[in-house]
Formats: sequence, structure tokens, C-alpha cells
Amino acid sequence: MLVTGDAIHAQAGTAAVILAQGGDYLFALKANRPAMLREVEAFFADPPGGLDAFETTDADHGRIETRRHRVTHDTGWLFSDRRYAGEPRLPGLATLACVEATRTQDGKTTRATRCYLSSARLTPESFARAVRGHWAIENSLHWVLDVTFDEDRARNRRDNGPENLAILRRLTVNQLNKARPKMSLARKRKRAGWSDAFARTIIGQMR
Repeated sequence: MLVTGDAIHAQAGTAAVILAQGGDYLFALKANRPAMLREVEAFFADPPGGLDAFETTDADHGRIETRRHRVTHDTGWLFSDRRYAGEPRLPGLATLACVEATRTQDGKTTRATRCYLSSARLTPESFARAVRGHWAIENSLHWVLDVTFDEDRARNRRDNGPENLAILRRLTVNQLNKARPKMSLARKRKRAGWSDAFARTIIGQMR
């Protein structure tokens, strides 16, 4: 199984756990690893010998977005001895990947580049499918947690607090989704805060 994760999961410990269970990882690479991000971006900006690419295009609601996916299995240079001592290394790293997205809407064009690290030897096509699948989860669950529960601004960082609160938020989302399906999740959450009677109708569905 290929396990996808945001940049916060791009840690040696997390990678080792996934590999030990027989899986592979695909982690986003962002500014929490600035030195590595700069080098991977520089590599894809001018790759030696060129790289094969796989492109996808989406068009809806007046938006056109083209994504260009590229991968390389040349990863040894990233953790070579020329870099700084004690640098954290990701076990099993087999693929560096990059998505270049060009989006045009209302006459304006924006460009974004996203980089990834994976233990699987991905092709541009399989990389594109994996990223697409990850963003389907991001849009359906994480967007709800961010917008409705303001999760991204949560400041709890110590001990088991972040994990415990994340579990409670997901339990809450599940319960709210089951109750009164014709009402928006945000509205149900507000009403539960305003009315104990309404909150009991939500909690009462737990079995």
C-alpha cells in the first residue's frame, strides 16, 4: 500500500514505521525542510538529461488547470557526504517527484510547483494518480476540518494533545455527517453549540 502524507509527516520515524509494515510512503516536501526543498526544486528546474513527463488537464467552472508530473529515481545525491553532518535521512527513499501546476481563471494565470519524496519507484503516471487520490482526501475531509473546525490554527503541540484532539474532531465530523443530512455541517455545529437539546440529538446517535 502507498501511504500519502502532508509535509509534516516527512520524517524518518514515520517513514520507517510505514516501511516496517510492508508499505511505501509518498510525502509532500515543503518549507519545513527548507534546504532539501531548495535542492529538489533546483534539480527539477534543470534536470540532467531531461525527464519524461505526464500531463493532466482539468476544466470546470471557468477554470483550466494543467499539471505536469515528473519523477526521478536518482536520489543518492540528496544525502551525500558533501552535505551537513547529522542530516536526517528518509529510509528507503527511491523517488523524487514534482508537479508543476498552471491554473487559468478569469483571465489570470498562476503557477505553482510541489515536490514529493517516495519510497516507491513511481512512474509519472502512477505519481499523478497517487497525488490525485491524496487531494481527494484533502478536499473531502481536511478542508472540512480546516474551514469548519479551524484545525490549521490549533496551537496544541505537546504530548498526546494534538493526536487526541484530532481523533475527537474526526469523531465529531462522523457524528455530524450522520445527523440531519440535509443541513450543512457548519450549521449543525453552530446549533449544537447554541442548543443543548439539539446537541443531544447529535450525541444520541452514538452507539
